[in-house]
Amino acid sequence: MKNRYEIDMCSGTILPKLLRFAFPLMLSSILQLLFNAADVVVVGRFAGDTALAAVGSNTNLISLLTNLFMGCSVGSNILAARFYGAQEHERLHRTVHTSMLLSVIGGLVLSVIGCLGAKTILVWMNCPDNILDLAALYLRIYFLGMPATMLYNFGAALLRAAGDTQRPMYYLTLAGVVNVLLNLYFVIVLEMSVAGVATATVISQYISAALVVRCMTRNSGAIHLDLKALRFHKGYLKQILQVGLPAGLQGVLFSVSNVLIQSSVNTFGDVVMAGNAAAVNIEHFIYVSMNAFYQANMTFVSQNYGAGRFERIRPIILRALGCVMVVGVGLGNLTVLFGRPLLGIYSTSADVIAAGMNRLSIVCAFYALCGMMDCMMGALRGLGYITLPMLVSLFGACGLRLLWLATIFQIPSLHSIRTLYWSYPISWLITFAAQTCFCIWAMKRLKRHLETGTPLHTF
Repeated sequence: MKNRYEIDMCSGTILPKLLRFAFPLMLSSILQLLFNAADVVVVGRFAGDTALAAVGSNTNLISLLTNLFMGCSVGSNILAARFYGAQEHERLHRTVHTSMLLSVIGGLVLSVIGCLGAKTILVWMNCPDNILDLAALYLRIYFLGMPATMLYNFGAALLRAAGDTQRPMYYLTLAGVVNVLLNLYFVIVLEMSVAGVATATVISQYISAALVVRCMTRNSGAIHLDLKALRFHKGYLKQILQVGLPAGLQGVLFSVSNVLIQSSVNTFGDVVMAGNAAAVNIEHFIYVSMNAFYQANMTFVSQNYGAGRFERIRPIILRALGCVMVVGVGLGNLTVLFGRPLLGIYSTSADVIAAGMNRLSIVCAFYALCGMMDCMMGALRGLGYITLPMLVSLFGACGLRLLWLATIFQIPSLHSIRTLYWSYPISWLITFAAQTCFCIWAMKRLKRHLETGTPLHTF
């Protein structure tokens, strides 16, 4: 029996259900970004551009340190969706409990790494001396919330496997409101600067994690969590890692290239760093809007694959890709058009706004390419091709960016911040083309399997 939050992905019309899945996920991600943006706005307005640069300089580093374990949540989602579609309830039960225990352990590991290695890693990233201590303080406090962050993300990924994207949105909304209120109190009233912002974030993370765990323990449906049953089921842990680690490694590789780009951005000084930080925060709203359809595509494909509804897979991919194109092109170009007033929310400095526009005018204008690249990658993951998307990203987006930094960016006449930003759309375009070719190959392989009855092994 499906509860009212779950979606039947394996029958009926596709687009309305795809939108029903994606919109709450999109809205919850946007709300989360709004609450995170409140961190940056409060710091920029009430603690100054130095504090703003300190918070912004941590964005890519946090992604680098968390993406490996976040990738494992992708593995949990794909496996849970496949078992859910196939109605294999015992295997789904073991996947849920193995995943949630893995999230706690992963969060604790990240807390230790983030707290002990914060300053050293920031030094490696060429973080300027005048913001180093503030950036390290923010990072140490932020990583105290990692166990909660992992719990929430794994729990939400498992709920999404059954089509439930609504309740995680409600939990994020409540936690986000608390985050904003605490931001204002800690920064304006107590004058805690970046420490106040980080502390507010950690408290809100534990609230959202507690709500997700409460939801899953009270869930009488397929995604039920029994805290006494938490344990590693060997075969299932292996499968989650087999699926999730390549996805996580891919995220790490993207973050490595972004960290290296951030290191190059840091060499242009505080003003460019602050403008870059503000622009990145704006871009994230477009990215998560497109990413909702990547998540939908991956989950729908995986469920239908598990249920043996292979004829629905191609229409799912095409509809998800179309949604991504509409969202990416529309929001990307609107962002460029209204870039200056949007950047003005983060800083009143004309120089910081100009620096932010340098990034928005290049990255956002072509952001649809990033969403389309992810959408094709989601289709491959839903079909069970895990290593392949990772390798394409390794040699496509990440390798090309590193090559760009080592060659084009080093040419004296091209050594500028705009040249640096052009590495993004160029790498997206090439990687999208490669992912599309492999997805066409995977669908032809699936068709041959259906025609001949030969075994089809993915993961």
